[in-house]
Parts: sequence; structure tokens; C-alpha cells
Amino acid sequence: MPIINLKPRAKAQPMVEAKPTLEALFAAEKTPLLRFAHGIVRRREVAKEMVQEAFIRLHHHWEEVEKPHPWIYRAVRNLCLTHLRDNAQETNLDEERDSQAVGMVRLLMTELEEKDRRLIQLKYVEDQSYANIAKATGLSVSNVGYRLHHLLKGLAVSLRQASVADSQG
Repeated sequence: MPIINLKPRAKAQPMVEAKPTLEALFAAEKTPLLRFAHGIVRRREVAKEMVQEAFIRLHHHWEEVEKPHPWIYRAVRNLCLTHLRDNAQETNLDEERDSQAVGMVRLLMTELEEKDRRLIQLKYVEDQSYANIAKATGLSVSNVGYRLHHLLKGLAVSLRQASVADSQG
């Protein structure tokens, strides 16, 4: 005859997920976070900067963060959205949709000095960060930002003048 256990069963304790180490979280989530950030900002270097900044912030708040996985994704999302809001003037041109403007920009670029064309190439074609551009050109990071700002401003003025001339001619 089988033995029947009449003792009441102990309730199963819910599994509490152990908090990973920061290093383990970074190793597991770095690539998915880069894809996530790139999906928002559409620029590889900016996505890398957003993920790096999110991990730096997580490191500073590690002790108070109970669930680091959702925290880091929320931080990356917020950083990316803030970047897009603060850098709305850095709109990427879609060549198929606006080939005439792209052609005009390329024409105007030929009129720039070589060092200015290189700055624009590094930032908008190679998608380099200001820090990387500074290293490649020997300029300071702030000077890279200043020069790019004024180059873009000048190109915008030239584009406006060209479109006015085209519409009148």
C-alpha cells in the first residue's frame, strides 16, 4: 500500500530575481541597448553616446535602483528623446525624397575650404562625435561645434538664396 503524506504543503516562495552586477548587465544589454537607441536617434555614434551616458548614470544610482533592466532602457529612451529635441536642427536629408536639395548641398560643399568639407564629412557622413572629430582634426571639441554650427548656418543661407534664385529664374 502506498504511503500517503498528510502533511500540508509549504507554500512556494516566489522567486526573487537577484540583482545582476553592473558588469553583467552591461555585458548582457550593451548590444540590445545600442540597437534600441539607434532605432530612436538613427545615428550610430549618438546611440553609443546615449548608452554610455545611461550606464554612467546607472553607476551613480546603482545602490538605489532595484530593477536595473527597465531603469537602463528608460534612461536610454529618455536620453535619446532629449537629444532629438535638443538637436532638431541636425536633420538628416533623405536623398530619394529631396534629391534636388542634396544636389545643391553637394554643389555648395565644393565651394567650401577642404578643412570645412572634412568637418562636415566626419560629422554627417561618417557620423563621428565631436570628440572624435576633435582628435582627427586637432581642433578643440568646442571649436568643432562652433565651426559646424556656422558652416551649417552658411549652407542654409546659401540654400535659401539658391531656392529664391531658382523660383525667380
